[in-house]
Amino acid sequence: MEKQRFKAYVIEEKDGSFIGEIKTKQLEELPEGDLLIKVYYSSLNYKDALSASGNKGVTKNYPHTPGIDAVGKVVQSNNADFSPDDEVIVTSYDLGMNTDGGFGQYIRVPASWAVRLPKNMSMKEAMIYGTAGLTAGMSVYRLTELVKPDDGKIVVSGATGGVGSMSVAMLSKLGYTVAAITGKTTEHEYLRKLGATEIIDRNEIGQAEKKPITKAQFAGAIDTVGGAILENIIKSTAPMGVVTACGNVGSPKIELTVFPFILRGVTLIGIDSQNYPMHYRNKVWGLLADSWKPGHLAEIATEITLEQLPEKIDLMLQGQVRGRVVVKMSE
Repeated sequence: MEKQRFKAYVIEEKDGSFIGEIKTKQLEELPEGDLLIKVYYSSLNYKDALSASGNKGVTKNYPHTPGIDAVGKVVQSNNADFSPDDEVIVTSYDLGMNTDGGFGQYIRVPASWAVRLPKNMSMKEAMIYGTAGLTAGMSVYRLTELVKPDDGKIVVSGATGGVGSMSVAMLSKLGYTVAAITGKTTEHEYLRKLGATEIIDRNEIGQAEKKPITKAQFAGAIDTVGGAILENIIKSTAPMGVVTACGNVGSPKIELTVFPFILRGVTLIGIDSQNYPMHYRNKVWGLLADSWKPGHLAEIATEITLEQLPEKIDLMLQGQVRGRVVVKMSE
């Protein structure tokens, strides 16, 4: 048996404030589950930053260890489908929300949450992707079912974020012409390196537009922010175009008529990576390991240690994190 004690980044509520600290825990403190997994890498997501700041819509009870992503090796298994030393990915479901997550060196989870690490994918690459990459992959998968590269330009909102960066890189790899929406003028070179051929200022498309439908500009879109930007993207999507929606940091509300859907046949597809069916997860992870893997995947990520988490969490809450943040958990 591996060591009984391990390090974890634990959030505690003290006098109305939420404080994060690296603590030593025991395996017995982990929840029940089929698989005990030694975590080699995790990653930082916006939902982790919310959990770390005491957002009760994400995490109800504290003390708590965030981390909605984890990759590592099975140490103990009570399920016939997995054996010790199997390399597995665990993302979403309840991991890091109300179940202690990947910011601990060990996790214990149901076997139904685990995906085998695909061939041709390292553990670090799995966490460069993480939930953000999986969400981007799901969005690209659904969009490419109905829109082909020759159909026209695809626009990606929130393009410097994790999901946005991955989406730009994947779409470019697949031969699509990509326009990236951002409000960060310093990141234009980064987005062009990922494959964007056009940069759209967020202010140009983020203002409320009274017209129920506007000039067709995009064959499709991957929206990560919601609100007015999603409204305007839908209004300016070409006939038979497809828009996927996976975020609401701008707003969870949209004000629309039915005209884009009836007059242009626009399709709006919601992406829920948290509870996405397992057969789709396996399909998308396989594509991410193979033909969809960007050549510059490593450039999308920054690697940090557990000790550096607090600073990165603060930056993420301020909207100052570019791409992906990978957390190295074990040697």
